[in-house]
Amino acid sequence: MSPLPRPRRSSAAAAVMVAATGALVLAGCAGPGASGSSADEPQIVATTTQVGDFTRELVGDEVAVTQLLSPGQSAHGFDPSAAQLLALSDADALVVNGAGLESWLDDAIAASGFDGVLVDASTGIELFGTDDHDHGDHADEAEDSGDGHEHEHEGESEAAHDDHAHGEGNPHIWTDPELAEHMVENIAHGLAEVPGVDTAAVEANETAYLEQLHALDDWIGENVDRVPVADRLLVTNHDAFTYFVDAYDITFVGSIIPSFDDNAEPSAAEIDELVAKIRDTGVQAVFSEASISPKAAETIGAESGAKVYSGPDALYGDSLGAVGTDGETYVGSQVHNARLILESWGVEPSPLPAVLAG
Repeated sequence: MSPLPRPRRSSAAAAVMVAATGALVLAGCAGPGASGSSADEPQIVATTTQVGDFTRELVGDEVAVTQLLSPGQSAHGFDPSAAQLLALSDADALVVNGAGLESWLDDAIAASGFDGVLVDASTGIELFGTDDHDHGDHADEAEDSGDGHEHEHEGESEAAHDDHAHGEGNPHIWTDPELAEHMVENIAHGLAEVPGVDTAAVEANETAYLEQLHALDDWIGENVDRVPVADRLLVTNHDAFTYFVDAYDITFVGSIIPSFDDNAEPSAAEIDELVAKIRDTGVQAVFSEASISPKAAETIGAESGAKVYSGPDALYGDSLGAVGTDGETYVGSQVHNARLILESWGVEPSPLPAVLAG
């Protein structure tokens, strides 16, 4: 796991003083579903849409969660506003994805003077790099988790960890629901250290939510297992689904943006190479992502003959969706993604388990 970098001073510190004159705009920073805060309740800030959703599931409606990133907004190039820095300066806890995703975080902490409890949701999770292994070959390396499909991140051997440790780690750990369970456990453990948090309520909410995530993992795995391994092919906008494809023994043919940073741009040669791979492997679908322009995906679809999933049929990758969309919550986003991917393979998913259908 990549540790969070040590805060360093930057010119952004002046933004906190500017923010002090505009504190009234903080109401707009609260994440979806947040309740109004009072002076007696803990002030909790979360960075991304995913950890914001996890945190709200744990604290319930009694505690407001200020979420820095908005639905559809990527963390890769995020720049917090003055008002958000002020919210961070007043926070009792800051919940982060970690794993190097929030590259702007050290500056934001230094600028705001945040000195509360820092909760890193990625603690203990081993990271993949961009070229650690061929996703199509990992099935033989994975250990059977006993739930009908394979996960190899938890409890990896020291040798496997060393193999995965080189280079920059891929931070999109939430795309594997089993790793999302570990993130939720980390957040719950961290929130227990925050004065004023109802730890009994957090523990009860954690138990209920982990049951949902486990059911989600099983449901996806059982449906993916209906597809022959050779037919489990995936092309996405960028390399955000490494942990998802690894969890369910899917072959990741390639991404339009050859990076896990969605701000990167593919070259003409890289586009030509991906089109050739799509034709050679027989990939039937190219998936755009809800937070990324579909133009490049549409170009590659036109050149390769593959169907392009975009608009309401785009995948939720770097960000959850707006209120009222399938991707409003983490569970909803994962169900949405799995259904579309299964559809592209010609599979009608089974009904959702009762714990998810409510």
